[in-house]
Amino acid sequence: MALLPILRFPDPRLQRRAHSVAEIDDSIRKLVADMAETMYAAPGIGLAAVQVDVPLRVIVIDVSEDKSELRVFIDPDIVERSGEQVCEEGCLSVPGVYEKVTRAERVRVRARDLSGEPFELAADGLLAVCIQHEIDHLDGVVFVEHLSRLKQTRIRSRLKKQARITA
Repeated sequence: MALLPILRFPDPRLQRRAHSVAEIDDSIRKLVADMAETMYAAPGIGLAAVQVDVPLRVIVIDVSEDKSELRVFIDPDIVERSGEQVCEEGCLSVPGVYEKVTRAERVRVRARDLSGEPFELAADGLLAVCIQHEIDHLDGVVFVEHLSRLKQTRIRSRLKKQARITA
């Protein structure tokens, strides 16, 4: 396993739409293992392949307290949404930025697992938020794009300043 570099907003590669996974083979299993290791090390609760510069529809999520419930979603698609909740979100591609975003309270997602088997999962609360956030990445959307233009401009400015300081 290996730690993968995480793309930082506003990197244009984060705006790419991810492609379906044609075949779940050893390269996909290795990608998932590397993504999980990267997510845990960051530390985070979700990571999309797009964030590690792999434009495939693969996400890993673990919202458990003890990091013992890794979930893998290959070619995920939200098939049902209901309710509304406002949660403070952060993102490994937008370090240090946390903002309130409105999302569906409950979702039903259809995907494939690492063995290629299709499954459906009903989720609410933090897991529902995380699923929506990560699927947004697969569609080329970073959570800050749900915010006002003013907030987006401020976030871009802050991140550019941070990059200059650490360079």
